[in-house]
Amino acid sequence: MANKKKKKYVAPSADAPEKNEKEKSSIKRAMNASKAADAKRRQQAAAAQGGQTEKKGGWGEYFRGVKLETKKVVWPTRQELISYTIVVLFTCAFFGLMIWGVDSAFLAALRQYVAVPY
Repeated sequence: MANKKKKKYVAPSADAPEKNEKEKSSIKRAMNASKAADAKRRQQAAAAQGGQTEKKGGWGEYFRGVKLETKKVVWPTRQELISYTIVVLFTCAFFGLMIWGVDSAFLAALRQYVAVPY
């Protein structure tokens, strides 16, 4: 422990603000270079995916995109819609009855165990 040397405090010199400004500008240059490299990587990735790039826009651009995507949807025919609806209703009824049955059985077993009158 005796071998540890204490660092002496050195007061900042008069040219310290100048060095600080140089450091700040070099950091800004590095950050800008990093941003440029990121943008270049995004452009290369977009080119690899078919040339699609990120678009910036407001609400109008968003709703135009929604309308465009809605046109691409393959909507079911009336007969398909009816058959899908019937399948969903029967599935919901089946699982509802299954859950009710398990719940009723659990409740009956619990009442037997605890012996609570109805």
